[in-house]
Amino acid sequence: MYPLLFAPNLHEIVWGGHQLQSFKNLPTDERRIGESWEISAVPSSQSIVANGSLAGQTLGEVVKSFGSQLLGQRIEARWGDDFPLLVKFIDTQGDLSIQVHPCEDLAQERHKKHGKTEMWYVIDAEPGATLLAGFREEITKEDYRRRVEDGSITDVLARHEVHPGDVFFIPAGRVHAICSGILLCEIQQSSDVTYRLYDYHRKGLDGKPRELHTEEAVDAIDYRVYDNYRTTYAPAEGAVRIVDCNYFVVSVLTVKEARALHRDLLGEDSFVTLSCLEGECCLTTADGHSLTLSRGNSCLIPACEADFALTGNAKLIESFAR
Repeated sequence: MYPLLFAPNLHEIVWGGHQLQSFKNLPTDERRIGESWEISAVPSSQSIVANGSLAGQTLGEVVKSFGSQLLGQRIEARWGDDFPLLVKFIDTQGDLSIQVHPCEDLAQERHKKHGKTEMWYVIDAEPGATLLAGFREEITKEDYRRRVEDGSITDVLARHEVHPGDVFFIPAGRVHAICSGILLCEIQQSSDVTYRLYDYHRKGLDGKPRELHTEEAVDAIDYRVYDNYRTTYAPAEGAVRIVDCNYFVVSVLTVKEARALHRDLLGEDSFVTLSCLEGECCLTTADGHSLTLSRGNSCLIPACEADFALTGNAKLIESFAR
């Protein structure tokens, strides 16, 4: 096993923008690219290995071939051969729909799929850009239905102005929407189950109204109001942990030319993902495998290789599974 790179996996979406291709140093075109699925084993859109002897294989195929070598014994024991995380870059030229994701139990019961807890790290944002996360006042299920019907659901949601470096943790059940003018990295459970509550009467790329899941969402929503929806942390050189939940741990890594950043995560018994947000660095594992990561690129480090060093000048998002 060795650190894996993947072929581009871009998704055109009605609210998408035009930053992701240049962010990833890819040829640009007129498509509205809303998402780049950096590391995915979701059956509908799997990552394809782009380097080494496994080039051309899907991530799912590699997981089945290598099992705990890739996943880690602990992760394999919990999730079997389901790769448990999905890593994305997201670029919003328009507002996303108001949505919510079901928890693990509800998603398994209804869809035989995993739930979706996620987190966002804001890479860039236009001045005044905002997102919605959580309620700012309590409502009932009946209030929810009425407000979706009359289009006033956004009036009771908490709106947050965002800036580069901001972090939001979005547990399953939290109503949310990324709004226009934001580029971010998302780490989430490996799931494509989304309940769309409201979509501004917008039509999809096919010219048809996009499907809503108003009733399915009723029992998935957490209607409580919380004191703070924004994750606070102190930026620093090296590794700063920003999210630690039941499904994943996420850190911001800042690498400076003056010294290597050593990460020994073998004790976590999990694969590791790295996504480069700015700059460029060289990744070298203790076993001698190496590759270069530049802005907009991601790699997957197998659990058996999760002792590595980073050299160069770069900022990265690191994650591993719970």
